[in-house]
Amino acid sequence: MYAASREALAQTRSVLSSALDSASAGAATAAAAQAGSELFSVVEVLDGQRALRSALADASTPAAGRQALVEQLFSGKVGAEALATVKAAAGQDWSATRDLVNSLELLGREALLRAAADQGQLNTVEDELFRLGRIVAGDPSLEQALSDLSVPTARKREFLSRLLYGKVTAVTEAIAGQAVGRLKSAPADAFDQLSNLAAAQRDTTVAHVRSASALSAEQSDRLASTLTRTYGKPVTVHVEIDPELLSGLVVRVGDEVIDGSAAGRLAVLRKNLK
Repeated sequence: MYAASREALAQTRSVLSSALDSASAGAATAAAAQAGSELFSVVEVLDGQRALRSALADASTPAAGRQALVEQLFSGKVGAEALATVKAAAGQDWSATRDLVNSLELLGREALLRAAADQGQLNTVEDELFRLGRIVAGDPSLEQALSDLSVPTARKREFLSRLLYGKVTAVTEAIAGQAVGRLKSAPADAFDQLSNLAAAQRDTTVAHVRSASALSAEQSDRLASTLTRTYGKPVTVHVEIDPELLSGLVVRVGDEVIDGSAAGRLAVLRKNLK
């Protein structure tokens, strides 16, 4: 995303934040959840109408005209918070049309995560999305079912909803279901990215840890403390058991990988012996 779109996203995010902040204390959570769901609905409409999304991102058209179009199309169909957000987005100059649509998707996710935070569920949502990513990554048939382009989006979302029903929070189900319809990467990777987004809302970094055996609560806490000191900000540790490592750990934080496993050391030894 180029600078113009980054600035447009920041301005639009500010409008959404202000709109949600103005909701009464008792209605704030519901307003955030509603705005998130409605922004997802707007994204779906824009995905299906190329001419419309192009018109809303056309910098050659006066911003007021683009915003009037939003008012005409969505007033009465979405709530005040979502409408204000889409109007704000339409009034910005975007580097590319896709940036407008992708930014509305991101803001929808952030609104739902805000609702989760209001309910004290943000940590749970982060963990559920991570676990979902690991389950999908470990089941090729499930990953294929979710990524199959020949299967209608509605059917894939219904399939995932049945899989998750009663097992995860409503926010996790909503965010994961929406993501399945707009995959830009493998489903497991998409769920991992959503987990990282949830962590970012808590100003936390995620460490993906593969361990040859299960870590005790004390070991996990000690690892999190060590990584927190190393990276200078709170680190959440997500552990995946991988017996093929033989012993030790592989820790991934962002693009950085720390391989302390026996399998990793053997691989280095083999390389050096060639």
